[in-house]
Amino acid sequence: MTDQTHRLSAAEIQHAIDTKTKPLGALGRIETLAAQIAAFRNSLTPRMDSCVLTIFAADHGIAHEGVSAYPQEVTAQMMLNFLSGGAAANVFATTLNIPVQVVDAGVAGDAITHPKLISRRIAAGSASSLTGPAMTAAQLAQALAHGADIARTTSADALAFGEMGIANTATASLLLHKLSGLPLADLVGRGTGLTDTALDRKRRILERAAARCPDKLDPDTILAEYGGFEIAMMAGAMQEAAETGRLVLVDGFIATAAAAAALARAPHIRPAMIFCHCSQEAGHRAALDWLGADPLLDLDMRLGEGTGAILAWPLVRAAAAMLCDMASFESAGISTG
Repeated sequence: MTDQTHRLSAAEIQHAIDTKTKPLGALGRIETLAAQIAAFRNSLTPRMDSCVLTIFAADHGIAHEGVSAYPQEVTAQMMLNFLSGGAAANVFATTLNIPVQVVDAGVAGDAITHPKLISRRIAAGSASSLTGPAMTAAQLAQALAHGADIARTTSADALAFGEMGIANTATASLLLHKLSGLPLADLVGRGTGLTDTALDRKRRILERAAARCPDKLDPDTILAEYGGFEIAMMAGAMQEAAETGRLVLVDGFIATAAAAAALARAPHIRPAMIFCHCSQEAGHRAALDWLGADPLLDLDMRLGEGTGAILAWPLVRAAAAMLCDMASFESAGISTG
């Protein structure tokens, strides 16, 4: 539990880490991670026993402009794959004993009925941000509220978030461009595997979409103009999770766009965020550098679904366990002099 009567200082946390039975700094990034967890939970014994993965799925109107190698129907098909336990995220989560929940945030086509599906459909896909706002202000508010509600009712020490949505790398590129001011060319990648010709087309389409609005916009306007329902819902969930004392495990490129939007709305939640891996998707490293984030893993992955976030969960657990269970020199009766 977080002790609100005394805020731990960085020096107190570092002392607790330094006096464990090891040479100074011998556990490297695990020590840095442990310090972040201790500071966020305001505890020198911050248990990390449970994690839940929530996958948000939605479709993007800009997919109709030809920015993806896959048809939009794949989103619904993959959502069914998640629900049947057949995706990479399911396999990884099962090996790590992480429950998975799947949310329909706005998948194109008829609504899917499934006993395991959490339906929070805003619409059957967003509008194309090439020609106008991707969603209305009311739809954005609904998406943010649904995300917050899902996080609020998810009981776990850490919440990992994944996504599925054809063309959502295009959407993430636009969001990060508008939020960060980074050149759009540095943020646009191949997504699901575009050829050189298709990648050039994607860049040109996104440049036109970006030019539709001024560069300086507030975060909610950026989300409404260029976001996707699953990304907005994820941003709302991240903010709520952090504000209710849970760690947020940030996955790859699309999840980082959601995290950037959440941070723009609520900068105070940064201590809750653990950036779990660097995606191979072009632009993710630039976005991480802009955020000042040093990801835990770099495995040449670019799948999404929350796969990178849940693979980092054992490191998070280990860092917390080091603080909770590892002996100090004093408790172990080991001389340091």
